[in-house]
Amino acid sequence: MSSMDIERLKMSGAGRAMAVLTSGGDAQGMNAAVRAVTRMGIYVGAKVYLIHEGYQGLVDGGDNIKLAHWHSVTNIIQLGGTVIGSARCKAFPTREGRLAAAYNLVKKGITNLCVCGGDGSLTGANIFRSEWTGLLDELVKKGRITDEVAKQHSHLNIVGLVGSIDNDFCGTDMTIGADSALHRIMEIIDAIMTTAQSHQRTFVLEVMGRHCGYLALVSALASGADWVFIPECPPPEGWEDNMCARLEGSRNKGSRLNIIIVAEGAIDSNGKPISSTYIKDLVVKRLGLDTRVTVLGHVQRGGTPSAFDRILSSKLGMEAVIALMEASPDTPACVIGLSGNHVVRLPLMECVELTKMVQMAMNEKRFDEAVQLRGGSFQNNWNIYKLLSIQKPAQTQSNFSVAILNVGAPAGGMNAAVRSAVRVAVAHGHKVYAVHDGFLGLANGDIFEMKWHDVAGWTGQGGSLLGTKRTLPNKNIEKIVENLGKFSISALLVVGGFEGYEGLLQLYEARGQYEELCIPMCIIPATISNNVPGTDFSLGADTAVNAAMAGCDKIKQSASGTKRRVFVVETMGGYCGYLATSTGIAVGADAAYIYEEPFNIHDLKTNVEHLAEKMKKDIQRGLVLRNEKCHENYTTDFIHRLYSAEGKGVFDCRVNVLGHLQQGGAPSPFDRNFGTKLGVKAIQWISEKLTESFRQAGRVFSNSPDTACVLGINRKVVSFIPVTELKAVTDFEHRMPIVQWWFNLRPMLKMLAKYQTSFCEYIPGEIEHVTRRSISIDAGY
Repeated sequence: MSSMDIERLKMSGAGRAMAVLTSGGDAQGMNAAVRAVTRMGIYVGAKVYLIHEGYQGLVDGGDNIKLAHWHSVTNIIQLGGTVIGSARCKAFPTREGRLAAAYNLVKKGITNLCVCGGDGSLTGANIFRSEWTGLLDELVKKGRITDEVAKQHSHLNIVGLVGSIDNDFCGTDMTIGADSALHRIMEIIDAIMTTAQSHQRTFVLEVMGRHCGYLALVSALASGADWVFIPECPPPEGWEDNMCARLEGSRNKGSRLNIIIVAEGAIDSNGKPISSTYIKDLVVKRLGLDTRVTVLGHVQRGGTPSAFDRILSSKLGMEAVIALMEASPDTPACVIGLSGNHVVRLPLMECVELTKMVQMAMNEKRFDEAVQLRGGSFQNNWNIYKLLSIQKPAQTQSNFSVAILNVGAPAGGMNAAVRSAVRVAVAHGHKVYAVHDGFLGLANGDIFEMKWHDVAGWTGQGGSLLGTKRTLPNKNIEKIVENLGKFSISALLVVGGFEGYEGLLQLYEARGQYEELCIPMCIIPATISNNVPGTDFSLGADTAVNAAMAGCDKIKQSASGTKRRVFVVETMGGYCGYLATSTGIAVGADAAYIYEEPFNIHDLKTNVEHLAEKMKKDIQRGLVLRNEKCHENYTTDFIHRLYSAEGKGVFDCRVNVLGHLQQGGAPSPFDRNFGTKLGVKAIQWISEKLTESFRQAGRVFSNSPDTACVLGINRKVVSFIPVTELKAVTDFEHRMPIVQWWFNLRPMLKMLAKYQTSFCEYIPGEIEHVTRRSISIDAGY
């Protein structure tokens, strides 16, 4: 969106009134959405009202509909639930209830409504919109409003945001709250696994999902659970025998625990409910295992929202305001959804009808169709879980061998990727070698064979269990070649960061000298910096953003009750500003300094003045992030000293360096699931390339550019991009891609921090010099 577009929005928003409400079950991230809608609405010049207690507040009116100002939503982005409340409303589904709601909106001049809730809440909003003209006519007839008032408010614009921890709404990849719910589930599973292993127990965990198995399925995939029950895929007849045989088999192979995950709406093939208690009694009776049941319940709705949900809600909330401001009387109600990392507008009722079709298919026992209607991602998760949960005999022995190694700094999700890669390779009949300590270990011959059960329990482990080094292969190329021949390695899978990408490029370029390097080679990007070319996301970046966000939340909380204070926080990321920018959005930072957006002393002065102005009012704390290599001279210490000096008498300043805590801890659910999927895709690609290759002197020989690739995810599309193609779009000096999609998130960070200044636009090809232009947030982010 250009500066002209934002000015047009401001013109259309000036004097208009809009409102936001949350309805249905609460979901973490709703507050971030309310904050974004409120601030974006004010930014474009609209009057924004907060409707408390959902539709009930809309029907009751009065103090439930309050005019918001900028600070009404300060410090709510990190809070779970919804601060404006949600309540079940029996009145709104009735004509009289909607008549009262219409009157309360017209009294405030509100004709733009943003509803954050589930499909029921959004259906109710669409009914309200369709009846709007009739409701106003009735109010005129009853003498409650005049004809002139009715004409001034002749149509109601509706935009929906989907808040549901179940991720059960068709049309969007993720709903607000689903990622946070997975965080709660995984925290509990990780805790339970330690006690289960200690006592050799079996645990049956019941998670939410009365009609949708998303939470159960993804948590099973992310934890490596032994068995999962979801309503969309009932187990076949005789499942009791199959499940007990699988549990017994894992115990016989040395496992000290079993995890079974069941969605609360799980059913068998006849539609009969499968309860967690029934499963527990079955395991005790058949196997005599010490078995416990844990029902997670509403803990899944609670707690602070994840970084993903905070950023998602902010993006969706801002787009909702743009959609409302652009709407005309003929514009149908829409819902704002997510496709890949892009925000999209979708026809509300089409999505609602599609969502209802899933339940209809399940009611009619058309379960395969129900899985398909859930979308490709759900179906893919289900297929991958079945592939990795139990070892099946390989149909043929391939006579190929695959070596897997980690390169670069540790990143969350590395171990999940290695686990799935090992298991899929074994399933394809390949021999699998693991390499300790990256390219250095490959040169030193620190190589050992891995089997299916060697990677059990790896998904939840942080760091790199294989060990990782930053060493590039060029200094040890002859030793690497020698060991590739010694172990008859047919393909190479690297899980790592920029060093892994650069190392793969070096190996490819050495093919002319060494035929042993003419084998399929692939890298799965894994780095907290998210700076590997060819992909939108790298493994570990989500975990790092959550770690940095958690640290900043605590830092902000430490200022509660103290005098006014500004924190300067340094993040990692090398020259790449992804980590600082994403964390800045997730914690509501006042500024985030990054290398890609040049800044000078004037910019620093403007930021200090902005914070000082905030502090003179009712704000007690500020937060400024600085990427570790954003500027050679304006160091973290320099910025701290500058803020301390310039803020004297208004606020004091403290500095925090988050350091390596951003690399540690258990991987986030996103990185566990993401790593698992990438490991599968990588081995499938390698297997295809091995099949296509021909043998030369008894060896695999693959010399084309498309046999040395980066596994990238771009707008949900999986692609294998040759490293030679990526060389031209890489800034090797600063170790990052020349063009980075996330840079269009920068204006959002600034808008929500109330910066009315010009923004920097990232121009492709301009590395050293970034042109300053007044722009708004890209509608597609």
